[in-house]
Amino acid sequence: MTRLGLLPFALSLLMTGPALAQTGFGRAQDVGQPVEVTADTLQVDQKTGLATFSGHVLIGQGEMRLSADKVTVIYAQGNAQKISKLSAQGNVTLASGQDAAEAQTADYDVASGNVVLKGDVLLTQSGNVLAGDTVTVNLASGTANASGRVRSVLQPGKK
Repeated sequence: MTRLGLLPFALSLLMTGPALAQTGFGRAQDVGQPVEVTADTLQVDQKTGLATFSGHVLIGQGEMRLSADKVTVIYAQGNAQKISKLSAQGNVTLASGQDAAEAQTADYDVASGNVVLKGDVLLTQSGNVLAGDTVTVNLASGTANASGRVRSVLQPGKK
């Protein structure tokens, strides 16, 4: 098993920005915390700027956890220290505390702050549930769009 505490893995996963960033789960996350990645294998291609973690991938930073069958990191052109995109495939789960998101794939574009979850997407937060074929979350604006037979279960507020 490869165990890495890794590269300025601004894989601050779905967390961007300087010292504190907004997570897709509505609470601030300290992106200065170390990022730890475990996987069965790691392949790095310096020419293409790709790093691919495969097999039981688990990425953690503070409270946030991302697990998937495979995660590919695409570095910015000409800068192997800056991540451009992140793509997770197969049994994707993103969790922070009791909040979670599940999908078959998740693609994160660092520049736009967009996370696109596809394939049997299920989001849960404080008892509320959102399901759809595709859910796009913009981490910068805190907005989300769901499409493809959307289903939502909302819990009534407590008085």
